[in-house]
Amino acid sequence: MIAYLNGKLTYKSPALVHVDVHGIGYEVQISLNTYSRIQDLENCKLLTYLQVKEDAHTLYGFFEEAERSLFLLLLGVSGVGASTARMMLSSLQPEDIQRAIMMENEKMLESVKGIGAKTAKRIILELKDKVKKHKDTGTTQLSVAPNNTMHEDALNALVTLGIARNMADAAIQKVMKSEPLLQNLEELIKKALKSL
Repeated sequence: MIAYLNGKLTYKSPALVHVDVHGIGYEVQISLNTYSRIQDLENCKLLTYLQVKEDAHTLYGFFEEAERSLFLLLLGVSGVGASTARMMLSSLQPEDIQRAIMMENEKMLESVKGIGAKTAKRIILELKDKVKKHKDTGTTQLSVAPNNTMHEDALNALVTLGIARNMADAAIQKVMKSEPLLQNLEELIKKALKSL
């Protein structure tokens, strides 16, 4: 098991990063929450979870232990896979997910793409007692420099999260058309996810 990676970020996107650890490059899947914390860093330490399947070994990275713990709790829920758990952590802040579970707010959980009424109920039922043990964490807003292509970054993030490129593109254009002054990549991606 790889507990964490501490190294140089050689490539960053809202959905994955490459971490160079003593000359070895690791591809790490991340959530928007983690991206918002590391986007301005050159070096960082990412807590990790290695998912081993027959056809792939996938490394997931987290900036904070609270996010990794919540990810692992979500994986323990029947019907919630790594992609869905990462989608949840990209659409909502960890503390919002915890609050939704504690207050049995099914609608908030259902606002995440891929979470239906049955899955939302199951998450609340199976995790309500476990979530009480987790502490709330602070949030950081993600802002983008004007010379970045926000549309492209958002599109790459949505495609990496498993959304068809044409659907993702249409959702992003819809959000950007309705909110032309939006300059926050994380908000753009979240709003695009909700419009799908």
